[in-house]
Amino acid sequence: MSPLRLRPTAAAALSLAALGMLSACGRETAVGAGDRPASVAGAGDPSASLGGACGTHQAGAPSASQPPAAPPDSSRSSAQETNGVRMTGPGDRAGGCAGFQVTNHEDVTLTYTVTFGFRSASGGLRDTATRVLAGVKPGRTVSGTLGRGNTTASDWSGVDIVKVRSVPTAEAPAPGGPCPASGTRLYADDGDAAMGLRVVTLHLENCGSTPYHLAGYARISPLGLDHRVVPGVRILHGGSAVAQGTGADGPARPLTLAPGERAHAGLVWRNTVLAGTPVNAPYVRVWARQGARPVTVTPELDLGTTGKLAIGPWKRDR
Repeated sequence: MSPLRLRPTAAAALSLAALGMLSACGRETAVGAGDRPASVAGAGDPSASLGGACGTHQAGAPSASQPPAAPPDSSRSSAQETNGVRMTGPGDRAGGCAGFQVTNHEDVTLTYTVTFGFRSASGGLRDTATRVLAGVKPGRTVSGTLGRGNTTASDWSGVDIVKVRSVPTAEAPAPGGPCPASGTRLYADDGDAAMGLRVVTLHLENCGSTPYHLAGYARISPLGLDHRVVPGVRILHGGSAVAQGTGADGPARPLTLAPGERAHAGLVWRNTVLAGTPVNAPYVRVWARQGARPVTVTPELDLGTTGKLAIGPWKRDR
């Protein structure tokens, strides 16, 4: 399978300053008439949809009376983008909402996960909030807002774009919601890290109506920010190829999951840095078995200079 043709965009930390005590803001609105809006969810709000208003100002609509705030200095401009995401200014000064836009510059429909950081008046990071925007079509822009309701901090004065991740919507993980057409859910957990050793677990559930057969190991491919395969990474079978005692070892036996049953497999790596250039690969494309539809997860691989990524065999959940 050829890699996705995705065009990387420049990454920069962006800010929106001069926001006071903030009240709750409205939800996101898709920009562009005639489009079916993308879906959006915040942390703890997986079913939220685009639409609504921020105070008296609808997100995404022009406002002559409430212009965007000027950037605090020449190095931070609200017109700049971080991987397709930019801050656009307060949605409404009375409501105290910070506006943002997500633009899909690529040629496939993408699901974005955007982490925003809330800054205090002194410049420190007070809190974070995450927004998931699913189904953003090529060439489309989705507009939204953030406000006090998105954070436990009461004294934040600005918003930074901390991290942007995007995966093809057709390959997005499905930890919940309706069962995918494949009849399986595949996703990764947040993992565990200790003394430079990383372990992230892939989870697979047969949510369909027929048995699902697995054979040994999943096939995996690490991808960079540009969604292209990262060269030079050795894919090894069994966690012991990297470290002992990770739980990602054992015989690779054929496995059949009845409807409702689950399995798991471990990704194991070290972030040791010696001579050479460290390798980072935020994404991993996963094929649960031969012929399966791929799913792209985001384990944030920091492989250091080891050049090794191990995967354990599928094991039935007990």
